[in-house]
Amino acid sequence: MQSAGSQTISALPTAAHRAVSARAQPDTSPDPIPDPAPDQISPLPGSPLVVILGPTACGKTALSIPLAQAVNGEIVCADSRQIYRGMDIGTAKPTPAERAAVPHHLLDVVTPDQTYTLAEYQRAAYDTINTIHAQGKLPLLVGGTGQYITAVVEGWGIPEVPPNPDLRAELEAFAELYGARALHDRLHTHDPAAADRIDYRNVRRVIRALEVYLETGTPISVLQRKQPPPYRILLLGLTLPREVLYQRADDRIDRMLADGLLDEVRALLEAGYTWTCPAMSGLGYAQWQLYLDGATSYDEAVAAIRRETRAYIRRQDTWFKGHDTGTYWLDQAQIIPAAVVRLVHHWLANEGA
Repeated sequence: MQSAGSQTISALPTAAHRAVSARAQPDTSPDPIPDPAPDQISPLPGSPLVVILGPTACGKTALSIPLAQAVNGEIVCADSRQIYRGMDIGTAKPTPAERAAVPHHLLDVVTPDQTYTLAEYQRAAYDTINTIHAQGKLPLLVGGTGQYITAVVEGWGIPEVPPNPDLRAELEAFAELYGARALHDRLHTHDPAAADRIDYRNVRRVIRALEVYLETGTPISVLQRKQPPPYRILLLGLTLPREVLYQRADDRIDRMLADGLLDEVRALLEAGYTWTCPAMSGLGYAQWQLYLDGATSYDEAVAAIRRETRAYIRRQDTWFKGHDTGTYWLDQAQIIPAAVVRLVHHWLANEGA
């Protein structure tokens, strides 16, 4: 796997960043991205994958669609809420017009009452990426769910072991009777590597690690070993000053409200989905429960959505910084889409794609 921070585009940042970040203006200049010196290019095996990541409301869709059109690409969505059917407004799902402009994959995968695991998403993403490659097109992995993106890019090993409620209840009872340290000691006996990295106070994670071992006979630390996928990867991250991003998020929430977000929530409840469904805990949905129960006001519900959206943006920022393996960061306020297209074409050409 090769990321944007590695030698394949190590010669690009100075000139390319000027091209990508110059303020929007008529673009009549020749291609400003120079060809790197031959000794700075190391063509690698594997099919190309472009990743566009960033926090909520940073403009990923606005960039990914013209880019996909220009590079014969298709979009693989990496959003843990857009997988749900019937949840369009509150998840800022691409519009029908945007989906008609470029094929989008991994939208509307399950109903709101279904659980969709990270392992299921990772497997579906790999299958979709490989299908797009087989069609001679370029896959663009686009989204803001850090776990989804990182699981695909880094090749996380994810144990596909379904929950065992009886076993979990037994382990919880053991922890209550003998203490969290005693439960952690049991994990250390079977999987020292997992025990070393899991705090004994995190009983939920200790139970999951024990559950995986007791169900499979294989330590979770073995099953979780990474195996990077056979792709050449260009990571493009979109960034904005925090206050600007907050304002864009507020503006988008206003549009969602005007487009009928509350009506969408009511329609889901009328269809039989309850607040206990996995999807209904999501941002933009869960905050309406108290209002619809008569326990809070409309304005308070909206304020909660704004507050939780800002908290989510901060968590996204923390995730992407903590898992940055060479992201090529672009200032969204200054991006010229044509320059991003040239950057990607340049990367593809110099990767032997």
